Amino acid sequence: MKATPLFKQIGLLCMLVLFLNQAFTQRQNELLLPYLLHDSLVTKTTINNNIPADVPLQANMRNYVDQYLDLNAQDLQRIKERNSATFKSIQKIFVKRGIPAELMYLAVVESELKNSAISPVGAVGIWQLMPETARSLGLKVNDKTDQRRHTYKSSVAAADYLKVLYKQFDDWLLVVAAYNCGAGNVYKAIKLSGSRDFWKLQNFLPAETKSHVKHFIATHFYYEENGSIVTLTKKERIKYLASLNEMAVKNEEHTPGDSPALPNQPVNIVWFAQQEDELIF
Repeated sequence: MKATPLFKQIGLLCMLVLFLNQAFTQRQNELLLPYLLHDSLVTKTTINNNIPADVPLQANMRNYVDQYLDLNAQDLQRIKERNSATFKSIQKIFVKRGIPAELMYLAVVESELKNSAISPVGAVGIWQLMPETARSLGLKVNDKTDQRRHTYKSSVAAADYLKVLYKQFDDWLLVVAAYNCGAGNVYKAIKLSGSRDFWKLQNFLPAETKSHVKHFIATHFYYEENGSIVTLTKKERIKYLASLNEMAVKNEEHTPGDSPALPNQPVNIVWFAQQEDELIF
């Protein structure tokens, strides 16, 4: 009997359903292999409950963060209460554009999420974009229209700009610095200091930029009560991911009742995920 196109479609659909069912019921998080992931695209780490995934605050930042939050905690709480929808909108944009959602806290440092914000040098909107930068990112800025004041459009532009900067520096703290003072000044600091580590080159940056990066870290810790890969230097990020990998391997070795994986069995990678429909606070 010759199979009809309808039967073929039904057969393919059944095979697809079976495949998806096996994929989603398979035990996850057996082994952490962060080197297989583009870690710039991750923020939250979902791991076996036995493995802590907290990103700690750098020891040299503890006093700074405490002092900053003593002065600014009430303002940060007010911003949170008044801008829940804005936070969620930016978070979805950043997830869709493939960058860590926690970078949305940069807008708090830049403008307190005020679209009406204007800097003395002409930066406008929640992302404080200069006219030339905004136009290069596809925003309309003229006498009649200024899309830097449009939350959605300016956030898309900011996400694209942050991605461009990350491709240059491969380090989120340097990205935050470059966002504030320009990539040229960061490269200059790298050359003068002989290092690409923010903690070693910070004194070669403009004073405002040095403070800007630290304000971002402090603001992140206020809202998240923790750090993430965007509060780490590249060196710190690599060390952190390596430690998670080591803990995951040790946890797998000491999990009772589990049979060892065979060489040809597929390995499940720990999921690094951002929740689009859930604002993380």
